[in-house]
Amino acid sequence: MKCDVVSAHRKIHSGEITLLVASGIAGEIGITPRHAPLLTTLRPGTVRIVDTSGEESTFVIGGGILEVMPHLVTVLVDSAVRAADFDVQAAREARRMAEQELKQGGNTMELAEAQALLKRTIEQMRALEEWRRRVQHRK
Repeated sequence: MKCDVVSAHRKIHSGEITLLVASGIAGEIGITPRHAPLLTTLRPGTVRIVDTSGEESTFVIGGGILEVMPHLVTVLVDSAVRAADFDVQAAREARRMAEQELKQGGNTMELAEAQALLKRTIEQMRALEEWRRRVQHRK
């Protein structure tokens, strides 16, 4: 089945796959060929894709939507980066800034944005650590 991973800025992945695993709103979800049609929200975390040659690609996402149709899986994401390229220092800095913003207070909108950023960053970093443990376990 064909899979496209797309953000508002660019196409991140496109190709034939045999498996997609993502963090759905209700938990981990696996998509294989001939999966029933589905539309669900994705949490910040990882999207793991196995192509037809068996090669695996993992992306750290900031959340999004997963749509499954008979021969096409579309993952619309807020942001995505290959797990191997994820900038941990930038994520730590974003977390620090969000925590600082929450301590300083401010208007309701600023606090809500800081809380959302903090939650998304924590979930992305947790997903990245799980991915790293899985990769190390295989070696």
